[in-house]
Amino acid sequence: MDLDHNASPVHPLPWVVWVLALPIALIEIGLSLGGYGLIGGPQAVGWRLQAYQDFAFSPQILQAMIAQNYFPASQMIRFVSYIFVHGGPTHAVFVVVFILAMGKYVSEVFRPWAVLVMFFGSGIVGALVYGLFAQTQMALIGGYPPVYGLIGGFTFILWVRLGEGGGNRMGAFSLIAFFLGFQLLFGLLFGGQGREWVADLGGFAAGFGLSFLVCPGGPQRALALIRKR
Repeated sequence: MDLDHNASPVHPLPWVVWVLALPIALIEIGLSLGGYGLIGGPQAVGWRLQAYQDFAFSPQILQAMIAQNYFPASQMIRFVSYIFVHGGPTHAVFVVVFILAMGKYVSEVFRPWAVLVMFFGSGIVGALVYGLFAQTQMALIGGYPPVYGLIGGFTFILWVRLGEGGGNRMGAFSLIAFFLGFQLLFGLLFGGQGREWVADLGGFAAGFGLSFLVCPGGPQRALALIRKR
């Protein structure tokens, strides 16, 4: 057997995965360095708090916009901007790792534009579900809702493959069950578990649902897959 000694030991990631992960990493590096006073001067210590105020998704703001039937772009951008602001380095690192892992797998099946639609669509839906149903005034930050959207895309791929192979399609949902169970256990053990899981679940549902529309072959193939059930 011939071996390619020039081959990279690590499979390169698709460009769309880097487009999603790098901004989160760079923003967190900037906020962290500023928080430690390494860049930006004394005022940089407050960058993270200012980022929360400017970019976090606020249920209160959503409720006010609905009550006034007024949806300014400066506030609607929060449906996306919250994804790029995190509570600290650990929060951001986990999000980036999951984007790299889930994004690589999903992008092997879906086209780049479909991955972008899945990621940002899940983030928007996750925020909307959080604002409408979480019954909390705590602002939402971080990239977990769109990460769960990528998990939804991953679940769709397993769902299709299990169906085509004659397997039990419910097995495709084991990953989301594991993650939600882990979140619940983590919250019980260490406290601090808020209602973010509502946004995560909304992101997952959006990612899985959008997969039927943006999968190779589009809605026609999705309809054929449903008829095979």
